[in-house]
Amino acid sequence: MTLNTNASDIIVKSPGRINLIGEHIDYNGGHVLPAAIDRKVTMWFRKKDNSLCRVNSEDEGAFTFDINKPLQISDTHWENYVLGVVDGIVKARPEKLGGFDCVISSELPIGAGISSSAALECGVAKGLNDLFDLGLSDLELIEISRMAEHNFVGTKCGVMDQFAVTMGKRKKLLLLNCETLDYKLIDAEFAPYKILLLNTNVSHNLATSDYNTRREECEQALSVIQKDHSQYAFLADVPEAIIETYKKKLSGKVCQRALYVSRENARTLHAAELIQKGDIQGFGTLMYQTHEGLSKSYEVSCAELDFLVDLSKDLPQVVGSRMMGGGFGGCTINLVKEGFVNEFVDLASKAYKEQFDINLTSILVATSNGVETTKSES
Repeated sequence: MTLNTNASDIIVKSPGRINLIGEHIDYNGGHVLPAAIDRKVTMWFRKKDNSLCRVNSEDEGAFTFDINKPLQISDTHWENYVLGVVDGIVKARPEKLGGFDCVISSELPIGAGISSSAALECGVAKGLNDLFDLGLSDLELIEISRMAEHNFVGTKCGVMDQFAVTMGKRKKLLLLNCETLDYKLIDAEFAPYKILLLNTNVSHNLATSDYNTRREECEQALSVIQKDHSQYAFLADVPEAIIETYKKKLSGKVCQRALYVSRENARTLHAAELIQKGDIQGFGTLMYQTHEGLSKSYEVSCAELDFLVDLSKDLPQVVGSRMMGGGFGGCTINLVKEGFVNEFVDLASKAYKEQFDINLTSILVATSNGVETTKSES
C-alpha cells in the first residue's frame, strides 16, 4: 500500500534513541542521559472521509479498525503500540479523530534496545496531532505514548524513551530528571570517538516479565524505606548510605536493586559533568561501572551482552561499553575511536560468532532531532 500524496498528507520522521547512561532509572524518578538518533521510522498519514483506519507496516503487515468503535487490545503485538496511542488521543480529544491511512517504514531493528516501539508510538501521536490539528502539547503526546505502552502493550515503562524520541536535538544529549521532567541539553561532543551499537541479535523472553518484576522490586524497596523516610518520593532520591542501613529489612535481591538505582542516579549526574568537561575517558569508565551494576546487581544482562562488554575492556581504542535498554539481549553501546570502528566490528563479530554461533550486527549512530513532521507538497 502506498499513498498518493496530496497537500493534506503528513510525513513523520520519528527517531530511535540511545541512552548513554542512566539505565532502569526512569521509572525510579532518577536522571537519564539519552539522545535521539539518526535512524528513523517514517510514516505517511492521510485523512479519509469515513471512520475506517488502515495501518500498513512494510515489515509487519496491515490492520484496520473503526475510530468510532471502542478499541480493543490486539493479539498481534505490534498493533498495540498504534492502538494504544490512538485510544489515548481519542480520550484526550473526544470526537476529533476521523478515519486515516498510515503507512510505516522503519530503519530501526526491533529488539535492539533503541526504542523502535517509542519511535512508533511518538510518531503516530505526533502525526495524528498534526493531521487533525488537535493542539496537544509535546508533553501530552509523550504521556499518551507512554500510557499506550502501559495499557495496551503491558510494559510499565518510564518516560525516558518517549521523551528522548520527542524532545531530542542534534548534537545534544538530554539530561532528564524523570521525576520532574525538567531537562537540559548538553553538548554531545565525543570526537574523536564514535557511538557504535553492537546488536547481539538475541532477545531472551524475559524482557517484559522481568522488566515489570524489577519495577515491583524497586517499589517494594521504596515502600519499606518510606516508612522511616517519607521525604523520599522516588527510589533514586534515596542516598546509598540510607539504603545500606536496610540490608536486614529488605531481601537480598530487593536491596541489590535499590543500591543499583541509587548508585546509577549518582553516576549519571557525574557522567553529565564529565562530558561537559570533555573527559570522555572518565565518562567511559562510568559506562563500564553501569554495566557491572546491571549485570551483577540488577541482573538484567545476559551472557551475550557480558561477552561483548568484556571483549572491549582490553582495547584502548574503546573507552566505554555497556548493555543498553531493558536487557536480556539487544545492544551494547560503545565509544570507539573513529579509526578503529571497522577493525573493532570485525574483531567482535568474529569472536562473537565463534562463542555463540550468532552473527553480530553493528549500527553506527549519531545524535538527531526528535520527531519531526512535514506536509507533503501537492
